[in-house]
Parts: sequence; C-alpha cells; structure tokens
Amino acid sequence: MNILKIDQKIIIKKVDSREDLSKFVDFQYELYKGDTCFVPPLKSDYKKYINGHNNCLNQSGPNIKIIALRENKVCGRAIIGINEHLNEYKSFREGYISQFESINDQSVANSLFDFGKEWLISKGMTVIKGPLSLPCGDDNRGVLLDNFEDPTLIMNTYNKRYYKELFDNYGFIKYFDVYAYKSGRDNENIKRYEKLVPYAMKKHKFTLHPLNKKDINKDMKDIQTIVNKAMPTEWDDFMPPNDEEIKLIASQLVPFADPDFIYIARNEFGEPIGFNIALPDYNEVLSKLNGRLLPFGIFKFLYFKRKIKKIRFFVLFVVPEYRDKGVSSAIYFKMYTSALKKGYNFVEGSTIWEYNKSMMHDIEKYGGEIYKTYRIYKLDI
Repeated sequence: MNILKIDQKIIIKKVDSREDLSKFVDFQYELYKGDTCFVPPLKSDYKKYINGHNNCLNQSGPNIKIIALRENKVCGRAIIGINEHLNEYKSFREGYISQFESINDQSVANSLFDFGKEWLISKGMTVIKGPLSLPCGDDNRGVLLDNFEDPTLIMNTYNKRYYKELFDNYGFIKYFDVYAYKSGRDNENIKRYEKLVPYAMKKHKFTLHPLNKKDINKDMKDIQTIVNKAMPTEWDDFMPPNDEEIKLIASQLVPFADPDFIYIARNEFGEPIGFNIALPDYNEVLSKLNGRLLPFGIFKFLYFKRKIKKIRFFVLFVVPEYRDKGVSSAIYFKMYTSALKKGYNFVEGSTIWEYNKSMMHDIEKYGGEIYKTYRIYKLDI
C-alpha cells in the first residue's frame, strides 16, 4: 500500500492501481448521491481523462493523484500537479490542485491540502492555485459559490456548498472569480444586431465559415494562428497552444462539435481573424445515464441527444486589428440564431475571468447576465 501521509487517522494514499483509480472515480458518485444537480460523467471516459488521455496532463509536468482514507473508506481526493510549460513561459514556480472532492470535514480537506503543499514545496514551487482545469483544458475550473439550483452545463464545475469554507478555513485566498453568463430565447438585445452584423461584415470585408470537420486540421491551424495573435500576454494563467496541444483539442472537439455553433472569421484575403467554440450541453444526456454507456445507455444517449436545449459558449478570440469591427458580434449573432433555428433555448457563456472586461462587456451588450460565480484560490507556500 503506497501510503504517503497519515494525519489524525486520515491516510493519504497515492493512486497507483486500477483499484485505487476506481476508488478515486467512484468517490464523487457516492458523495453526490441523491443530488439532482450533479451530472455524473461517464466513468470510462473520466478514467481516461484523469490519466491524461486527450489532454496535456502528463506532457505538461509531474502530477499525482491522491485519495484520503479514514477507516479504509475514501473521504476525499485530488490531483496535484505542475504545469512546467506554463511556468517556463511565464517564469512562475506554481503548482495546481484539480479534481478536488471532500466530505464536509475540515480535517480531511486539510490533509489533502497539506500533502499537496508539501509535495509542491519538495519540487521547488512557491504557490498553489486551484481548483484548475487539467493542463490545456477548459473544464472543472473553480469552486462554485452560488446558484446551486440550476443544472451545471457541460465541462463546468459543480460542488458541495461547503467547499468555499474548506478552502477559506485552510488559508487559501481569492485569486480570481470566473463567471457563467446566461441568455435565453427571448433576448431583445440580440435583435438589434440583425442589421448591424451584415453592415459590419460588408464594411470590414470579413466572412464567417462553420467548422469543417472534414478538414479539421486546417481549421485548427487557423484557430492556433488566431490564438497566437489574440491572447493577451498579461493573462497569467494561459499560453497559446503548441502543435501537439492543438491536435489534442481537435480530438476533444470533433466528437461533440456541431459546425453550426463553431465559426471561423476570415478577412477578404482568406486570413483567419476570429473564432468561437460552443458545444451542445451533453450534460442533459449524461444526467440520464448514471455514468454508464453500456449496456443500454447508448440507446438513452441517442434518444436524449436529440432533446438537448442548451449550449455552452466556451471561448471567442479576435485578432487585435479586427477588434471593434463587429467580428465578435457577428460570430455570436450567427451562433445564437443558428441555435434558435435548431430549437435550442438557452446559451451559457463560461467561464469568463473577471479581468476579461472586454468579453464581459460584449456578453452583457448581447443581453447576457451573470448567473453563476466560480472562485479560483491561491496560496503562497
């Protein structure tokens, strides 16, 4: 048994076997049993995810999965890691905590935090942030602070109400809040763009093209070009994706993508100048499957897939020279009207960091309003 730490009868154990991995995954199902707002991921997919399949977990640096045990029963879990690529790019010495779950017991959370802190210190880190997505991900970010009533959309965080206290009581402080915005079918603000968008597209000579899944590599290279030009250098927690990361993002995107919700803007010379990524809310399907696709879940999946009514708008980038020329408005308007035509009635824009004032302004201009807040914490170690 690979015991890493014993504290107040709480054992911190490294996940190093299939049995341990199953315990790590199964714990959240036990913790949220009976909670109708919790959407269980597919167990098979989630195991691959936390082992680094289709993400940059293992390529980005060392990481360790741990479970907390008391009387041989799992009572908490976490992934502790270091994104060496980001640290090198930003000249940081930071680690992260991800996939944190705990019973309502401060001593359990403290044991997980203590181990994470000691592990990161041993590797020369001076700061821990979290909960964060796994490297190059855009999911499971932050601690949900409010609105535990509305269901969580695809790849977003849901947690127990007491998680804020667990982090606060340990000494974590607010790093940044990130927001989820909502916009419904009866959005009066969007109507004024019916004439403005065609005018802007004609004046500034750009066009919109839906994602071409048959030539995904070309479109992903265009997306990479846009991000490289558009991502602000002052965003401390992000860096432009490299070629390998773009391939991973493409492999994540293709199975879920609807080309009517993902657009690339190109100028009169065919150069990429902006893009968005939005996906149907597959949580509406996953909530019916209880974590399993087989043997009969596949039929439920195919049935409920047709009944999805919500969309999560993940990201939108526009290169600097085309900002304030209606590109972001055109992309959002096109995606929104396409969604309405297909019978969708709800769009969530998330997660928007509180320092991204321009994006917040744009979303509010389109009629969106904040309806969920997530907090990312920081601790000097």
